[in-house]
Amino acid sequence: MKLSTRLSRTYAVTSLAARVYLGYKAISVREKRFGLRHNKAERKRLRHHTWSANRFFDVAVRRQGLLIKLGQLIGSRPDLIPDEYIDVLSRLQDAVPPRRFNVIRRVVESELERPLDDIFDDFEEAPIASASLAQVHRARLKPSASAPEGRVVAVKVQYPGIEKIVDNDLQNTRLLLRVLAQFERNLDFTPIIEELSHNTPQELDFINEGHNAEIIARNFAGREDVIVPEILWEYSTRRVLTMEYMEGIKITDVAALQRECIDTQAVAQLVTDVYCEQFFLHGMFHADPHPGNLLVQPGPALVMLDFGLCRQYDDTFRLRYARMMNAMLRWDLPALVRAYKELGIKVKDPDDPAIYIEMGRAFMETSRPGEGYADADLVAEANLRFEKAMRANPVTDIPRELLLIMRVSGLLSGLGKHLESRVDVTQTLLPYTQAALDGAK
Repeated sequence: MKLSTRLSRTYAVTSLAARVYLGYKAISVREKRFGLRHNKAERKRLRHHTWSANRFFDVAVRRQGLLIKLGQLIGSRPDLIPDEYIDVLSRLQDAVPPRRFNVIRRVVESELERPLDDIFDDFEEAPIASASLAQVHRARLKPSASAPEGRVVAVKVQYPGIEKIVDNDLQNTRLLLRVLAQFERNLDFTPIIEELSHNTPQELDFINEGHNAEIIARNFAGREDVIVPEILWEYSTRRVLTMEYMEGIKITDVAALQRECIDTQAVAQLVTDVYCEQFFLHGMFHADPHPGNLLVQPGPALVMLDFGLCRQYDDTFRLRYARMMNAMLRWDLPALVRAYKELGIKVKDPDDPAIYIEMGRAFMETSRPGEGYADADLVAEANLRFEKAMRANPVTDIPRELLLIMRVSGLLSGLGKHLESRVDVTQTLLPYTQAALDGAK
C-alpha cells in the first residue's frame, strides 16, 4: 500500500472518530455545566447519532477493510445501539460495494491456476454476498461422474491487497484507542486491540476457514437442524474457498420467516441451543454470528456460514467457563467468585469480591422478564455500577477466549432482539453447563 494511501486512510478514520467523539462530549458538557435542558440535549444526541452513523457508513463504504466489519458489528446490536445507528449501519450486512468482476476473475484464475471457463460451466458475475474481506459468487462446476449436471457451489474470493489494508486499519484502530484512553482513563482498550490483532489474520486464511467448517460440521453431525456447507478442497486455496451452495432465509428477515410459516421463537431457541452446545460441550464455536452468516430453512434448521472466525479452546477452559456460568445462573456467589479467579480474571485486589459480583449482575440483570436479549436501559444501569466497581478495584486481565465469548454473546443478544426472543436464558443454559460439569466427573 502506498504511503499516500495509508495516510489518507488514517486521516479519514481519525478525523471521523474525533468529530463523533467531540460531538457527544460537547453535548454532555453543555448539559452538565451550562444548564442545557435534558430534552433539548436528547434531541441533539439523536441528531448526532444520525449524523455519525451516516458519516461512518460513507467512510466504511469508501475505505472498506476492517471498517466494514466494525460497522457490521455495531449494526448487529439493536439491543444496545441507538436505532439511528442500526437503521444505517445494518445496511452494511448486504450493501458492501463489490469489487469488479475482472478483479475477481484474476484472483480465481491465479489461485486455481486455470482459466475460469475450464473449471466452471457458469460463474455469476454479480456476487451473492460482499463483505469486508471477500465476496461470494454463485457458480456451477463442470459436469463430473458424481454430478452429471454440474454441482452448484458458492465461491468465496478474497480481495487482492486486503492484507495490507487490514494491517493499516489495525494500526489506525490501535492509535485511536490509545488516544481515547488518554481522555477516558477508566477504560482499558488493550484487550480489544489484542483480540483484533489475533483474530484478523486467521480470517484471511481460507484454508483455516475450511478446516474450521469441517470441525463444526463433525461436531453437529448427529443433528439434522444444523447445516454446514461441504468444502470442496479441489477448488480451494488460501484466498479462494469453494463450498456447497446453501439456500435459506436471512435470520433477521422476520417477514420472510413468517411468510414461510417458520416460528421465530423456535428459531431463537434453536440458535441459543446451538451456541450453548458449542460453548459448553464442544469447546469449538463459530465466533461471528452476525445476520449475514446465519440462514434459516423450514423446520426450522440453522445454516451456518463463514467460519473464518472460530475458536477452539481446551477442556480445562471449557469446564472452568461452564463452572462460572453455572454458579452465575444459580447465583451461588462464593462459587462464582472462585470460578472467576479459576478462569483467570484478575483484579487489583483479589480479596474484594464486589467487582466479581458486579460482573455477574452485568449478565443476570440486563434482560427484562420474558425477553431473551439485553435491554439497553438495564445495560446502561449495569455499566454505571460496573464502572464504579472498576474504579474501586480495576480488572487487570481477562482471558482472550472469554473476550471472544462475550463478543459472540453480544451478537446473539442482537439477534434475539430482531427475533423478539422470549427464550428463558437461565433455563436453557443450566442443562448445558450441568452436562459439561457432569461429563467431567
